[in-house]
Amino acid sequence: MITIPNDALKIEVEGSTVDFVVFQDGGLTYYAFDTSRCGPPEPMVNAMAGLRLIDTPEKRLIMINHKMPMGLFSKMEDDFEIDSCIREDGLAEVIFAFKGSVNLNDPRYSAKCHG
Repeated sequence: MITIPNDALKIEVEGSTVDFVVFQDGGLTYYAFDTSRCGPPEPMVNAMAGLRLIDTPEKRLIMINHKMPMGLFSKMEDDFEIDSCIREDGLAEVIFAFKGSVNLNDPRYSAKCHG
């Protein structure tokens, strides 16, 4: 589990519907968002928007959600390393890391909901 610092910087992320923050830790840049109080399709929409930020091995995306986003896992597991856990507060925490050669312009990474 990663602790998001209270002084993490709020950033604008194109296509997002929730707040995103960014912070540094141990030579890595972390982007984080919380969709634990959102219903479908917001968790997926925000994950797609956030994944577009993960374009080097030194960047990570942290998603906090009310449950494990299993549909997202199957869609992204070929392109991103995925670590997940259930936190003490019962929420799911998912950390995405860049695997290597991801085409972030692929329509799969669109932040738009297609029904």
